[in-house]
Amino acid sequence: MHDNGGIVVSELIGDFLAARAVRKPSVHTLAAYERDLNSVVVLMGGEGVTLGDLSPRSLRLAFAAFASSRAPASVARAWSSWNAFFTFLVTEQVVAGNPMSAVDKPKQALHSPKPLRGEDTPEQLLDAVSRADDRQRDPWPERDVAVLALALCAGLRLSELLALRVGSFLGRPGERRVEVAGKGGRPRTVPIEPELDAVVERYVESRRLRFGRVSAGDALMVDRKGAPLQRGGLQYLVSSCYRRAGVNDRVPRGAQLHALRHTFATRLAEDGANASEIMRLLGHASLATSQNYIEVTAEQQRAAVRANRTNRALGKLA
Repeated sequence: MHDNGGIVVSELIGDFLAARAVRKPSVHTLAAYERDLNSVVVLMGGEGVTLGDLSPRSLRLAFAAFASSRAPASVARAWSSWNAFFTFLVTEQVVAGNPMSAVDKPKQALHSPKPLRGEDTPEQLLDAVSRADDRQRDPWPERDVAVLALALCAGLRLSELLALRVGSFLGRPGERRVEVAGKGGRPRTVPIEPELDAVVERYVESRRLRFGRVSAGDALMVDRKGAPLQRGGLQYLVSSCYRRAGVNDRVPRGAQLHALRHTFATRLAEDGANASEIMRLLGHASLATSQNYIEVTAEQQRAAVRANRTNRALGKLA
């Protein structure tokens, strides 16, 4: 291994991002890597920073400055980006070891699921949105229901919905499935029940009537002008559906579309799915994340309360 201390870090970051791109991660993942790596480099001096400047001490100081104005989750993500970067450099024999063990990583509390509140809220939401609203300038209930249904009945993330193609749905009737480009570039396949399949078919047919021919390689979700929906447009669509259905007060703060995905997972758990099944269906990287849904289900909580021996004593009093 040669002395590589004089190599400019920005060049190595470019090599790392090119290597990651081969794995076909989402554009958001690559952008996050680049942003996290460059943000810390700037705190160390900017474009002139070389590999020799990346000592454990300089990294600790840079991360301390980085953490001063950011949430623990952002710091943890940046730490993971740098850990992956150094792992790449070790593999490529550019450096002898990974110094990130000398930089503390914030401990993150496990996030509690945030499903829609109310036992029948998903049904009320779908029913309200399925009806054309005269207050809308250009109502398109078929499209809006398809968005909600794919999150509620297949557990898709916002980025996964945006990445769907018209031809992402495969299989024979009764055995349909959707191929999803998951978080971190992890692909997965989610079974599609006939009811959801019919919702998607109705939407695609309504799109043909509006704009003409639809090809398998086209983006599935489009706006009212026929252009592929963007992140902000999809978020606005979901929030407007909540308003039209009058269920805004049942949406956990900050959840929006993720509340639909969490509702899907929570109902799976309540109906008996185990953590491994939930992990595969939602594309979680960790079984612990999936276990969260099981731990907070009402059925599990009620079973625990029912097992309390004091309740049996009350029964004897009655």
